[in-house]
Parts: sequence; structure tokens; C-alpha cells
Amino acid sequence: GVRVTPLERPRGANPFEFMASEVSSEKPKGLLVADVAHRIRLAKDAGGKVLAVCGPAVIHTGAGPDVARLVEGGWIDVLFAGNGFATHDIESNVLGTSLGISVQEGIGTEGGHSNHLRVINEVRRYGSIAAAVEAGYIDGGVMYECVRRGVPFVLGGSVRDDGPLPDVYPNVVEAADAMRYLLPGVTVALMLASTLHAIATGNLLPAGVETFCVDINQAVVTKLADRGSHQALGIVTDVGLFTRDLCDQLLTS
Repeated sequence: GVRVTPLERPRGANPFEFMASEVSSEKPKGLLVADVAHRIRLAKDAGGKVLAVCGPAVIHTGAGPDVARLVEGGWIDVLFAGNGFATHDIESNVLGTSLGISVQEGIGTEGGHSNHLRVINEVRRYGSIAAAVEAGYIDGGVMYECVRRGVPFVLGGSVRDDGPLPDVYPNVVEAADAMRYLLPGVTVALMLASTLHAIATGNLLPAGVETFCVDINQAVVTKLADRGSHQALGIVTDVGLFTRDLCDQLLTS
């Protein structure tokens, strides 16, 4: 037979303990970010990989440049996302908008509602994100840095996608297989403002992978743990502020 030794979970907790929940918006974020940065450093020093799972809100909140800096700095080794994240990342760098909202001024732009469609069509003409980077159409952002540094990524599609981009897996079974293929060696996972892909990734990760789920919605980080990812630490905060502070911790020290 096969002997399985499960990871130990905390025992003996009092159900009426004060401020003892795993997920809370009322905990000092600076200490949590510093701890995440420390865990990432330890993982990298030990030869482990860091996985980032990103939702479109990463771009909407202005966190895209910081995630790109983490990729450029070698702190992110694998990226999982969806069509929306990649599309708005490219849109923000090519047209200066994210879902039509100016990333500099935070206001709507004339005709901006169709900007993401223009970007998708243009990348489809090139045939792939990498080809668009090679041609100079994409010259910045997270996807650009992934291509430039050879960081592998999986873009899993969904039924609501526009386009999609040519690199997106429209078949969810194939997407899950591609994600599994890239997981060996991953020891830290960052779930950034994503529900669908965070839970999907949580279902694939071994229990020993340190997982940090960052979202402004407390229900999202709770849902991840409720679906079996008991090792996940939930951090309820704005993903834009979190990634900026994480960059400061990792890139300036």
C-alpha cells in the first residue's frame, strides 16, 4: 500500500478566540507583506519557483507595472491568468487604457469601450503574443516581460471571453493540463485579485505549496480555503497597494 502523511493543521483552537480568524481585513498589512516577501526570498534561495495567478483587476487597479517589475526582476517564474488579464495588460501598454479607462487619469476615454477588442484583433493578426512583442507592437507590461524573460504562462479561457487572444486555451481541460505541467518546482503561489483562476489553481496545487490569496473581497479568500486550499493565507486588501509594497520589499532591499 501507499502511506500518506498529511500536513499538520492547527489544533485545539478556541472557537471564541479574539481576532484569530485566518482571513481578516483588520490586520496590519505591512507585516503581512513583509512576511510574504520573506517567504518568497526563502523559496528562491532554496531553488523553488514562484507562481503568480492574476485576475483582470490587477490591471484595472494599476498594479500591472509592479507585477511586470517582479517578472523583470526574476521574482515570478510562472504566470497563470485568463484572457481578460492579458488583454487589459496589453491594452494598458498599447493604448493607455484598461477596459477603456485611462490608466493615467482614471476616467473614461472616447471610444475606449472597444479598445480591448482592437488590441485582441491586432494580436490575432500577429498570431501570438510573442510575435506581437517581436514585431514591436507590445513593448511593455507583464506579458511583454514574460516573453522577454522566457517566463512560461498559461491563459485559461472562459465562456465570457472576447476574442480570445491566440495564446488562450479555449478548452478548459487542456488549460488545466498545461497548468499542471508547469507546477513542479513551485513552492510559493501568489493569487492576486482572481477568483476563477485562483480556485482552479488551488485545486491543482500540492498542500505543501505556500499560498497567499490577495483580494479586496473577503469572500474570495474565504472561498479559496473552503474549497480545500487550507494552506492558503488570505490577505484582504487592494491588490494595487499590495503589489506596490511587495515590489518595495523585494526590489529595494
